[in-house]
Amino acid sequence: MFNNTDKRYNQFSAYLKNKFGAKVYKITIDAGFSCPNRDGTISTGGCIFCDEGGSFSQAHSNLLSIEEQVNIGAETLHNRFKAEKFMSYFQAYTNTYKPVNELEKIYKSALKHPDVVGISIGTRPDCVEDEKLELISDIAKDYYTWVEYGLQSIHDKTLLKINRGHDFDCFLKAYEKTKEKGINVCTHVIFGLWESRDEILQTAEKLAELNVDGVKIHMLCALKDTKLSKLYENGKIDFMSEEEYVKLCCDFLEILPKTTTIHRLAGNGLKKNLIAPRWLGAKLDCLNKIDREFLNRNSFQGSKHFTNLNGCEII
Repeated sequence: MFNNTDKRYNQFSAYLKNKFGAKVYKITIDAGFSCPNRDGTISTGGCIFCDEGGSFSQAHSNLLSIEEQVNIGAETLHNRFKAEKFMSYFQAYTNTYKPVNELEKIYKSALKHPDVVGISIGTRPDCVEDEKLELISDIAKDYYTWVEYGLQSIHDKTLLKINRGHDFDCFLKAYEKTKEKGINVCTHVIFGLWESRDEILQTAEKLAELNVDGVKIHMLCALKDTKLSKLYENGKIDFMSEEEYVKLCCDFLEILPKTTTIHRLAGNGLKKNLIAPRWLGAKLDCLNKIDREFLNRNSFQGSKHFTNLNGCEII
């Protein structure tokens, strides 16, 4: 139903294949960034779910130069999957958390490989000053460019509870400035943050209202040596079952516009660091169950998204 596939949601990988005529693989990069929510600038300890890798899911060491990481990643993906096109993905920590002159060198180093067609920059909405967005906007003139903001929830009570260090209004301001510069925005959300189903779907409704370009959905999980893992070990939090998560993913996607690309539906960190819920370790099984749930519902992304036209709501 989307991008000439049998998927009932707008899968980003299929969208990229349609756009570039070949499958596009992300090369994850650790450029040695830090985070203002870990170094004491905002608070100490960071978000309760973030581990020492700063949400970095691959094995590249920042002891390698950025060019080396990209070259090795491209060669590995080519040898393993016959990959031809790539996006450089700055994933670890907060990837706009340096002076703009340093950022320019870092980003351009990730674009030197001839088969890199785009760049994606993961960051926080409180770390995107105007000059940084101007730099990214210049890159977007020649490369397919995304900024990924960790929002997690629209509810300030939740952001406070997870020690996020910013509120929803901060995200809104960053989002508006980024869109004004013509940059694609992917928004990260997490299910299971002590929120009800209705509260989680309110986040979907707001993202639909904003008409966000992309969304990544994560299931809250406890990774080794995080504050969340200690809460879990002390019996102060439990996690959704896979069945609950699958149904909620479909509920969430039904609200989003069809044009919103879905970048991830089951992020889980490195398996070796995963404490709970254990079902997240079987990511492909979870994705298949989401496909089956949509099929059983005879539903799809955007089926409950309404657009106001001349005062009337239409599907």
